[in-house]
Amino acid sequence: MKKPVQVYMAPLEGITKYVYRNAHNEIFGGVSKYFAPFIDARINRPLKSREINDLLPENNQNLSLIPQIMTNNSEAFLATAAQLRGIGYHEINLNLGCPSLTVVRKHRGSGFLNRPNDLKQFFQDVYNDSSFSSGDMKLSVKTRLGVESPDEMYVLLNIYNQFPLHELIVHPRVQTDYYKNTPNLEMFHFIRQESQILPIYNGDLNSVSDVVSLTERFPNTDTLMIGRGLIRDPAFARQINTADNTPQQNQLQKRELLAFHDSIYHAYQELLSGELPVLHKMKELWSYWIVNFADAKKPYKELNKSQTFKEYESRVTILFSSDWCV
Repeated sequence: MKKPVQVYMAPLEGITKYVYRNAHNEIFGGVSKYFAPFIDARINRPLKSREINDLLPENNQNLSLIPQIMTNNSEAFLATAAQLRGIGYHEINLNLGCPSLTVVRKHRGSGFLNRPNDLKQFFQDVYNDSSFSSGDMKLSVKTRLGVESPDEMYVLLNIYNQFPLHELIVHPRVQTDYYKNTPNLEMFHFIRQESQILPIYNGDLNSVSDVVSLTERFPNTDTLMIGRGLIRDPAFARQINTADNTPQQNQLQKRELLAFHDSIYHAYQELLSGELPVLHKMKELWSYWIVNFADAKKPYKELNKSQTFKEYESRVTILFSSDWCV
């Protein structure tokens, strides 16, 4: 990689909360911005205590965190943004990318994209608010290309270009793709040509070679958002900007992943009540981490059967003594 690239960590609901973010930032680093899992903003619904707790500056020290809101209602968005400003935030990300049917059926997330007139009015309402019109609050958007057809982006980009968005993060799939099919790089090329601001790419970046291929195709790429690839390999972000230097030294190390695991595991033991909620959190992380272990199908299956800390810890020990395939 010749030019330094900023890496943003995409939000994953239930995973990338402050326990995870703090451990990742301390042990691996390399992430310029962490995006918090979305807040479902609704009229007359103040932030829940768990949402506030996840965003409190004292729980997110030494890292840059961007809250994300999902809604199709400008009044609810502005009310939630005002609460976030009160906590100390001056940038909000709008989720127009979530493809989940439970979200889409309510015309939120990527389901808001098939209502372009309403979406335009939403932005008009937001930028009529003094906090956003003055620049005190910044709005970034994470979007898909549309709901059913990438051609929907022609209309959507025209809307985005009418407003002073701080950043435009594009996952070049439509809602009906979910996470299948191939990201539409031709449409992403069009967006780069026609957008008022340089779009940030998100989607299917799982290795340094993926990043090299993308940045060679799209020169002047200065920022990328990475989700699942960064969860599978927590050292991915630092590898991206050292690929031309000492990539071997910057690959994920077993001892690092163990330290990362232990930090998250012990933090959740202190925060959550009971063994099963903690184990549920850890098993979800292992569904990503297991790709780093060779021939680990049997011990991984046993780990997923764990019902107590004692069972879980013994099976983690077995896994970390198995072959490493990174």
